Amino acid sequence: MKIGAVFPQLEIGADPQTVRDWTTTVEQAGYNHVLAYDHVLGADPTNRPGWTGYTDKSLFHEVFVLFGYMAAITTRLELVTGVLILPQRQTALVAKQAAEVDVLSGGRLRLGVGIGWNQVEYQALGVPFKQRGAVLEEQVDLLRRLWAEPVMSYDGKYHEVVEAGLNPLPGREIPIWFGGTADAVLRRTGRIGDGWMPQSAPDDRARQQIAMLREAAEAAGRDPQSIGIEARLTLAAVPEQDRKAFVDSWRELGATHLGINTMNLGLATPQDHAKVLAEVLPKLT
Repeated sequence: MKIGAVFPQLEIGADPQTVRDWTTTVEQAGYNHVLAYDHVLGADPTNRPGWTGYTDKSLFHEVFVLFGYMAAITTRLELVTGVLILPQRQTALVAKQAAEVDVLSGGRLRLGVGIGWNQVEYQALGVPFKQRGAVLEEQVDLLRRLWAEPVMSYDGKYHEVVEAGLNPLPGREIPIWFGGTADAVLRRTGRIGDGWMPQSAPDDRARQQIAMLREAAEAAGRDPQSIGIEARLTLAAVPEQDRKAFVDSWRELGATHLGINTMNLGLATPQDHAKVLAEVLPKLT
């Protein structure tokens, strides 16, 4: 199992030197990858009674720009979006940005995608909230073709490309993983995904979800073992004495990757996040 660190978006601040120090500490500690998730806008809750999502006070670094920066200051870390809200972004532009990060990092990007939940962002970005699952499937198909073909045409339900192409090309098919727990996500992963990103406990429900994913893969004529699984260990949610068992249980279920999240521990500084990550890794491997 490959173990990565979740970028502490909400608690790291905007100082570039702090981001640099955290990233280099994580690489030096021996982590395999860095995972960052995506939100473009936070909603002002003042006139939204009952709002429970991220707000305008929630700090999120833009993932592709962040990974371009990290690509320049690391040599080994895989850079993982976990997840990018794909349907609210223009597909060709995502293809271009992802290809660029992959080229500049020497082939170290893994693109985790999902449909999201935040209608405020979709509205602000001028994208319909409905049918985003169907849109995402077509986006994945188009992304892979744009990465593979110097010049191509595409006539889909939601996209049209006429004799155009990216340059530079990534030189490989960038892995696309799916986040989410709905049955539709599991079936989609089995049919067309390179991996799945759950954020749950390694329990009977997770076992059933993995079985559904693998059944979908077999039905699509794919090798179920070729599909990766990246679990998430949120340290604040799992007592210290139970963390090794949590990781081992996911390993037994077939997880190939695991991300460690240090947010919500009450850590005072970004340096504390990096220190905890450096200390916890040897205890979990």
